[in-house]
Amino acid sequence: MGLDIRTVGDMGDLPDTLPVFLWPDVPLNFETLMIILPYSAALAVVGLLESLMTATIVDDLTDTKSDRNRECKGQGIANIGTGLIGGMASCAMIGQSIINIKSGGRGRLSTFAAGVFLLVMIVFIGDLLKQIPMAALVAVMIMVSIGTFSWDSLRNLKKHPLSTNIVMLATVIVVVFTHNLAIGVLVGVLLAALFFANKIGRFMIVKKPQTYEGKRVYKVIGQVFFASSEQFLASFDFKEAVDHVTIDLSEAHFWDITAVSVLDKAVIKFRREGSEVDIIGMNNASATIIDRFGVHDKPEEVEKMMAGH
Repeated sequence: MGLDIRTVGDMGDLPDTLPVFLWPDVPLNFETLMIILPYSAALAVVGLLESLMTATIVDDLTDTKSDRNRECKGQGIANIGTGLIGGMASCAMIGQSIINIKSGGRGRLSTFAAGVFLLVMIVFIGDLLKQIPMAALVAVMIMVSIGTFSWDSLRNLKKHPLSTNIVMLATVIVVVFTHNLAIGVLVGVLLAALFFANKIGRFMIVKKPQTYEGKRVYKVIGQVFFASSEQFLASFDFKEAVDHVTIDLSEAHFWDITAVSVLDKAVIKFRREGSEVDIIGMNNASATIIDRFGVHDKPEEVEKMMAGH
């Protein structure tokens, strides 16, 4: 009809020969490695993320279980080989994978056949491919996106917890505006970790102390780490002096040095008020980190700590 429509041929020349092996003509030294490292690291992160997400979607659609480690190793080896024959690094393609599955493909042969047919079409019938309007390819990708998108995630916004919705929306928004899947996933993971830490931190409690014959027992229940450390320290009454204080950790777990630090502070504050302190019931993991980083049972470290204050 004589319309001015961009075609595949307008976007660049298609290869007209089969790939050949070529060794890169660059010096193999540390300086060259540092030049490509930022780009290769970003490509590796994005490629692995997309491949792992694709594997999850494919497993759900086919009700099978894939070996993620094998997929990642295979992708790495394939990308090295691709670079040696003049190709670009790549990863699993969500859209093509879903089309493949919905078309009946279930095994590795279906994926291999897709690659072989694409190679044959580009090399041997490239003149026909050049005539395909770009608008047609855009329409195909729009339909793939519509078919891939989980529309239930929008309908369930009112049902899901606020933290889950924030993580999902933040990830999508960052990916769309930065055009970088790695940054979007990083933001989502960080937000999810913060929300999780905040939620778990609320489950830590110190039971109301039991006092008898000048002895007081505090029972700690839950996870003690940076998010719950302040609540842990605030649960003790340091001013009401008693002769003996027992801190029962049989139902608690200490995760980091922040937790160990607040335990040290609690013990030292009790001793400053004249109380003798015993810590009982620690599991092996908590005992290991407390013995390694704790100072309440090391007089010389306590002196340094007090001098610092």
